[in-house]
Amino acid sequence: MLMTVTTTHRPATDLGYLLVKHPDRMQSFDVPTGTAHVFYPEATEQRCTAALLLDVDPARLAAGGPRRGRRTAAMPESFTLGQYVNDRPYAASSLLAAALAKVFRSALRGESRDRPELPGTALPLTIRVPVLRCRGGAALAERLFSPLGWTVTARPIPLDERYPQWGDSRYVDLTLTGTLRVADALNHLYVLLPVLDDAKHYWIAPDELDKLIRAGEGWLAGHPERRLITRRYLAHRRVLARRAEDRLAEARAAELRLADAAADIDDPGADDNTGADEDAGLPAAVRPRPLAATRRAAVLTALAEAGATRVLDLGCGGGALLTELLARPRFTEIVGTDVSARALELAARRLRLDRLPARQQQRIRLWQSALTYRDDRLRGYDAAVLMEVVEHLDPPRLPALAEAVFGHARPATVLVTTPNVEYNVRYEGLAAGALRHPDHRFEWSRVEFADWAGRVAAAYGYRVGFRPVGEVDPDVGPPTQLAVFTRDDASAGGAGGAR
Repeated sequence: MLMTVTTTHRPATDLGYLLVKHPDRMQSFDVPTGTAHVFYPEATEQRCTAALLLDVDPARLAAGGPRRGRRTAAMPESFTLGQYVNDRPYAASSLLAAALAKVFRSALRGESRDRPELPGTALPLTIRVPVLRCRGGAALAERLFSPLGWTVTARPIPLDERYPQWGDSRYVDLTLTGTLRVADALNHLYVLLPVLDDAKHYWIAPDELDKLIRAGEGWLAGHPERRLITRRYLAHRRVLARRAEDRLAEARAAELRLADAAADIDDPGADDNTGADEDAGLPAAVRPRPLAATRRAAVLTALAEAGATRVLDLGCGGGALLTELLARPRFTEIVGTDVSARALELAARRLRLDRLPARQQQRIRLWQSALTYRDDRLRGYDAAVLMEVVEHLDPPRLPALAEAVFGHARPATVLVTTPNVEYNVRYEGLAAGALRHPDHRFEWSRVEFADWAGRVAAAYGYRVGFRPVGEVDPDVGPPTQLAVFTRDDASAGGAGGAR
């Protein structure tokens, strides 16, 4: 099976630096199902093409055998000789995706030792897979690749050109044209080739979920065919697909929260985009101070009152709160977490992490972590902050968040801020019933927030109190509401009682 990547970028031979494969040499790599060859049919300053040819060994493919009772590549067909007589050596499938991941590992990660600036450059690319088994036909290939910036040509291959009346086969000749980073292009192929084939020809281990999330960073969460992609990529294993959906939905929420924030990151004092949007919608007479700054001040006050020194900022986004925590020496250990790697990159930029003195760097860490899954690294902290986070989750995922934060991490204090939906009538131009942010899944009234917080506190052994954030309107209350959860056994041991 064959795949080619062509560019007309000048000099076109830069493709060799990106793929970390020299244009003047043919290289071969042993893979579990055969041998992968990389070579360059053409390599000039004007045009360069790299080819990946996977030579599948049917005997080696069959020798893998089924594991744990599940069908694998050894038995792709229902008849006995099907493990030897099949299309696997000829039609692109998950086998080609697996070879791509091994052969172009550095390129998939966007790394180039010799030209470190090059992976960030979008290049004119043409990718061709001459024979691809495509369950769903050319239309599905269009639906999967077009939203990613590709111009798609998927020509159905006839069953037999001599007998057109027999119709088309299940294979297409796929050509993708676009201007993208090579790393993005390869990650698209790594995920979508097995999706189009709708078969994984090796054992699906739980780490396949992590591979999907990594390869889909920055594009899969917002893809219109996300559910189909996750289901097929994970070989229709429902538990894994459901976990993938949860993580991708959280990643999508993080991406939308960051959409307008990136331009402000170079200013460490800039407010986050959510606060800026909210302030803009308020009448001038009732916005004496930016709401985002008011929120952070309320959180910092509550942390000081709790005596917290080791603090988690869960769903830290671009790092606005982390910057203020770092500026206060009382906070000796600060951890920012987010499901989005992009968010953590922006937070590091805002903090100027690479330029901090060593003593300051030792106080702060950034971890990629999902809010709705248990993470042992988050246990034993004095306080955790969920600032404008819960409303970005689908309501059915709130119990998982409560279990992960209050049940597993169990900090002595938990601070949760969220919009007060009653206050929305004070926003000029906000239609009745509309929410403040396009990715808010809900917004609670004061009664609804108190009900949720009370149930969580009772279930996990916390007490909870409430504070207004922002100017309190006599009719509709404050724009933001803050819940302060204190673990029932925390007072005996002080703020660090959970350690």
